[in-house]
Amino acid sequence: MAKTLHDYSTPVVANVPVGPTVNIGDGNFELHTGLIMMVQANQFHGLPSEDTNAHLQHFFELCDTIVIKDVAPESIRLRLFPFSLSGRAKQLFYKEKEPVKTWDKCSTTFIAKFFPMGKTNALR
Repeated sequence: MAKTLHDYSTPVVANVPVGPTVNIGDGNFELHTGLIMMVQANQFHGLPSEDTNAHLQHFFELCDTIVIKDVAPESIRLRLFPFSLSGRAKQLFYKEKEPVKTWDKCSTTFIAKFFPMGKTNALR
């Protein structure tokens, strides 16, 4: 059956952006609801008045309290990080063209977007 113009203009679930790809090896792990709620209690919205470094510092404090057997801390951070974002920050996070597969790439991208060189120069 031939596709109609309506078929091409209808959004497809496969095109919805998803969070970072988390390499967890052979196993799988589950994040408890309480942990997700703790991360969401201090969300970063991407406002100019928000401190990127303070957000990451608080995020690290929370993540460092979690130990899951046979799961790297970076994998836990990658899985939790989207829950720490809201509003404009979350939209920009999902707009990223390249998939984010490592914590280093994720944190570097985050800092580059929300603590740009112009802001650094203004602080000097």
